Amino acid sequence: MDNPFLVEVTRGQLVESRHRGSVSVVDADGGIVLSIGDVDRRVFPRSAVKALQALPLLETGIADKYGLTDEEIALACASHSGEPDHARVAAAMLAKAGRDVSCLECGTHWPMGEAAARQLAASGKTPSALHNNCSGKHAGFICLACGLGDDPRGYVSAGHPVQRRVREALEEITGACHTDDKSGIDGCSIPTYAIPLPSLAFGFARFGTGHGLSGEGKAAAERIRKAVARHPFMVAGTGRFDTKLMEILGERAFVKVGAEGVYCATFPELGYGVALKADDGHARAAEAMMGALALRFLPMSDNEREAVSALAQPVFKNWNGIEVGGIQVSPTLMG
Repeated sequence: MDNPFLVEVTRGQLVESRHRGSVSVVDADGGIVLSIGDVDRRVFPRSAVKALQALPLLETGIADKYGLTDEEIALACASHSGEPDHARVAAAMLAKAGRDVSCLECGTHWPMGEAAARQLAASGKTPSALHNNCSGKHAGFICLACGLGDDPRGYVSAGHPVQRRVREALEEITGACHTDDKSGIDGCSIPTYAIPLPSLAFGFARFGTGHGLSGEGKAAAERIRKAVARHPFMVAGTGRFDTKLMEILGERAFVKVGAEGVYCATFPELGYGVALKADDGHARAAEAMMGALALRFLPMSDNEREAVSALAQPVFKNWNGIEVGGIQVSPTLMG
């Protein structure tokens, strides 16, 4: 089946581009709250599940063993922009486990944030693995390995004790089998598993409420959510959608970008989990969809609604500051 068009990009009075997508919103009992499009097609959530991948770090008590701060826990869930504070906090996490940047197996790229990349280049420096958008997650994996007494070398491989624990945590919280035949290798070299949107949404509903989790799991999920709400900058960075939305909404929403148009969220007070996919993988469509769902479901003040609306349906201006168009979301999403 063809998914419906959920986002339109306008220029003047005309539609210039359109994006198809699918959406699943599920409660913590597995009940369907909203379903749009072909939600049963498996997708790779990739970075969207970093907060779920961080659960073993806290459930085992290793985050406390190394005295990880809320900033550091938030960075473990991040797809960050590679700004100086992101790199600093990643290095601090490694130091607490007695390790350094040489242990990171995520690879090296220039900071995702343009300003950070320009600043680094202007200083005559080159990037390290600390600037990789996944360095916080990988620093968390290294802390987990060291805390368990395992050699962190090769921690990105599917057979390493760290990735086995992460896979088990994902299976437990989503209820979906993470099988080798539905797996791939992520950009940062760890395994990634394709699962249906309702399973992802169910996992995030449980992450937001603790429903069905062990006592340690519930406490870990709550601590991660609170850490991110206190430090939303760490999860993304300056001007990024995730940071902006969570700065506005605080603990009412945890949102996390994936890749190729996947987004996940939980609205804890409602007990809802959200998973969506923009078919063409375009981030602008996925952000608009997530913003629209926040507007649909969450109570907000007038000022909050105005701020979130600007994220969900931004106005486009050209280089001379002239308004030329914008993004519009389908009424199907807005309810």
